Amino acid sequence: MSDAPAGSPARQRREGHRAPRARVQDIAGRQMPWRQLRNPYPPVEIISRDAVEAIHLASLTILETTGIAIQSGRVRALCVEKGAEPIGGARLRFNRALVEGAIASAPSSFAMHTRNPARSVAVGDGNVVFATVSGPPNCSDLERGRRPGTMADYEDFLRLGQVFNTVHVIGGYPVEPLDIPVPVRHLHGLRAMVSMTDKVPRIYCHSLERTRDALEIIRIANGLSAEELTRRPVAFAIINTNSPLQLDAAMVEGIAEMARMNQPTVITPFTLAGAMAPVTLIGALAQQNAEALAGLAVSQFVRPGAPVVYGAFTTNVNMKSGAPAFGTPEYAKAAIISGQLARRYRLPFRSSNINTSNAPDAQAAYESMMATWSAIMGGVNFLHQSMGWLEGGLTASIEKFVLDVEMLQLFVSFLQPEVVDADTLALDAIDEVGPGGHFFATPHTLARYETAFYSPLVSDWRNFESWKQDGAVDATHRAGAIARQAIAEYEPPPLDPAAAEEIAAFVARRTQEGGAPVN
Repeated sequence: MSDAPAGSPARQRREGHRAPRARVQDIAGRQMPWRQLRNPYPPVEIISRDAVEAIHLASLTILETTGIAIQSGRVRALCVEKGAEPIGGARLRFNRALVEGAIASAPSSFAMHTRNPARSVAVGDGNVVFATVSGPPNCSDLERGRRPGTMADYEDFLRLGQVFNTVHVIGGYPVEPLDIPVPVRHLHGLRAMVSMTDKVPRIYCHSLERTRDALEIIRIANGLSAEELTRRPVAFAIINTNSPLQLDAAMVEGIAEMARMNQPTVITPFTLAGAMAPVTLIGALAQQNAEALAGLAVSQFVRPGAPVVYGAFTTNVNMKSGAPAFGTPEYAKAAIISGQLARRYRLPFRSSNINTSNAPDAQAAYESMMATWSAIMGGVNFLHQSMGWLEGGLTASIEKFVLDVEMLQLFVSFLQPEVVDADTLALDAIDEVGPGGHFFATPHTLARYETAFYSPLVSDWRNFESWKQDGAVDATHRAGAIARQAIAEYEPPPLDPAAAEEIAAFVARRTQEGGAPVN
């Protein structure tokens, strides 16, 4: 037995921080309700319209003169059929009239549906959607440390994604289930995603076969026929270009297949200023824009009017190491300018909540807040990697997931517009209290105090003495306790038994066939 006094640093190191009990009770009641979020504020613009036009014209020049490599022969042939000029190998030139004509057919907004109508969301035209972290090969928590992701870890993150109302859509694999063989990982991953959540899922377009498998699982879960699927967006894919100026075969075929099925693609160049793009931010944005326009045009070549999102992921590198840096001032400026470009094309805009920290610490918080503030004020419609991203995307953190939920709840509250009327002006209450009084007991306060202000999920607003007496637990440890409680309280959403059986049979058959081999 420890001889250290309760609450002492030594006792905390031996036993681990304990979150105050009040912080892990009634998570459903402590979080904000699910809602379709809208941004009522005009977007911030940090460059002029003439400057936006200059970037646009520079991008068209890149596509007309330098061109872009389309690594799929089938999609390359389609582009040539539509008017692109082959210039050797996989490279094509796109003239500006071809690009601008294609982009004009893309919708400014669209809906994504799920089997639970209450979880359907609108993307674009002022609507804001938050998507979970996706893609890290590792996960971490304070109890077990950093480790390669497993199916069990993956399912725990899905539970968090279902429980917390700030999660609008599942951004993909919150952590890669590395214990599942790659050829069948998409089958078991999608089966878990559509079974354990009723929120819009993401498809990984790693190959045409995997894309089609994923669409079939999602179609079954939603109870749709193949024809109905083409009229009802129920999933999305995120397509990254291979900067500089390449669209890999799997990615561009994913654009084509998703467009053919009328399912949304979020086309996102990953342009690192100083490495895969010019070291000047504006040059990097011109390249980002050229790559995005090429991908967007391909989607419209396949199906005019197919839903698409203009994605942005331009940031800088650490010029001492070459590693990407996230949540930087350069990233923030690039996000806001990217929003201006997306609005230039009347397209929904995607940005991200990202950071470079190796732990869910103050660095993770201020870099994430930098990235998210710039995205929100830049008019973001689809915020990817919203909860849980650490270590430049190499790790998904349980604690960071909940800390991000708190941060995003702050934004949800901030984005609720203020009403100015006789009731909110409170002139009667001011007159009643008069000089030198207080408002605690006025009827105006008593009628509103329970819902007047934001109520935190993680933050501890007690005084120092009360906080210290209860163990002096910091926000990261409180977030970990809330995460564990959420996982324990998780309840799976309803899924039609016949659909579940059909999905199981499909996954079993495709697994027996070997799944989708790696290209």
